[in-house]
Amino acid sequence: AGTFGKSKAAVVQEGQIKLTFADVAGCDEAKQDLQEVVDFLRHPERYHLLGARIPHGVLLVGPPGSGKTLLAKAVAGEARVPYFSISGSDFVEMFVGVGAARVRDLFEQARKSAPCIVFIDEIDAVGRKRGVNLQGGNDEREQTLNQLLVEMDGFSSGQEVIILAATNRPDVLDAALLRPGRFDRQVVVDAPDVRGREMILRIHARKKPLDPSVDLGVMARRTAGMVGADLENLLNEAALGAARAGRSKIVMRDVEEARDRVLMGPERRSLVVREADRRVTAYHEVGHALAAQLLPHAGRVAKLTVVPRGRAAGYMMPDDDDRLHVTRPALEDMIAVALAGRAAEEVVFGEITTGAQNDFQQATGLARRMVTEWGMSPRIGKVALAEGGAGFLGGGPQLAPMSEATAHAVDEEVRAIIEAAYARAVALVQTHLPRVHQVVEVLLRRETLSGEEFSTLLAGGILDEPPPPAPLPPPGLPA
Repeated sequence: AGTFGKSKAAVVQEGQIKLTFADVAGCDEAKQDLQEVVDFLRHPERYHLLGARIPHGVLLVGPPGSGKTLLAKAVAGEARVPYFSISGSDFVEMFVGVGAARVRDLFEQARKSAPCIVFIDEIDAVGRKRGVNLQGGNDEREQTLNQLLVEMDGFSSGQEVIILAATNRPDVLDAALLRPGRFDRQVVVDAPDVRGREMILRIHARKKPLDPSVDLGVMARRTAGMVGADLENLLNEAALGAARAGRSKIVMRDVEEARDRVLMGPERRSLVVREADRRVTAYHEVGHALAAQLLPHAGRVAKLTVVPRGRAAGYMMPDDDDRLHVTRPALEDMIAVALAGRAAEEVVFGEITTGAQNDFQQATGLARRMVTEWGMSPRIGKVALAEGGAGFLGGGPQLAPMSEATAHAVDEEVRAIIEAAYARAVALVQTHLPRVHQVVEVLLRRETLSGEEFSTLLAGGILDEPPPPAPLPPPGLPA
């Protein structure tokens, strides 16, 4: 029973962590902020001489998979100090007092090992705001949090113990955790930009044999929104794909297939699809691609296919870029692209199908945010009608209390934006309908078109016919 109060922290002794900042990419600003922590652990006398108070607590904030845990290990590797790591959920047990005892034991070990780093992952599991316990009373989690606050207050200025904590929900943390003297410094570890993604891919490609055809710069541009864990998984999937194909090197086709697999799921070539359904899917996806290619603010097409993958019968993948600010015309074009698949179905077949459900969700979500969050509706005005978390904090914002008349006006504005975008999409398909028919026939024959091939067809060009597939090797012989 005596082991209940012992900390579950994993301990890595000084010098055992080989990870450094050179092994972490895509978060240069975060590394720069944490360099100060490394300097303090290496040269504490420099700061003591100046009377500087180095923050004992640093909160790493970012979406899942963005590299918060990796950064914490890299700080310990750079500083060459012992590293204690524990998850916030490891503190809390059903037995009263166990969590508080584990906190005391963890900090007692840390003080004995100073200088050192203590890393608490998913601190929101133990650090949520107090006073919201529906069962009443002072529950176990609150006792654990209270003990954590006491321990962080117990550091003297000369004790070289740094507490790093990670969360993707800083909005739910108790305010007492974030006051000066505790976690008074926050370091944002956000999703990387295109340059950061390329650097991350290059780091994970170090020990993988890449064919010269692999262009990591192109792949970085086609993985907007992916975090470090996604990119590592992408290259691992590419390596698995090359192994399945019997190749000794990873080729660009493996990387592209891995990206599609990560984003959309595995191909379902064994799925029997009626020819009529394939044709509807082809027109749907070419409609998306047409709008993406021709509307001025919509970006370009990276790929479109009618091969079922995951739960999708086909898909058009845009060649996304990293936009810091999005204008109203760009948002209207994005909505038109989302609706252009349904528009193509209606123009060509005179009827509609159930295939546009996700498109409508995406378009409606953008239109509603234009009205309620971004002040882009002249009728509603420059007001924010949404409240709550934003960005990578998880969960969509909730609408603030509003009158029935305002709610009705919001619905009408959203509907007006959707209808205007749909009318633009229909007009675009009608204007270029002969070309749409030509592209669809090639897509049905080839099943997949790259962005360059689609651009060639849309401009009236002709593609070279692909070579026939190589014959399968005789049984028993290597591929």
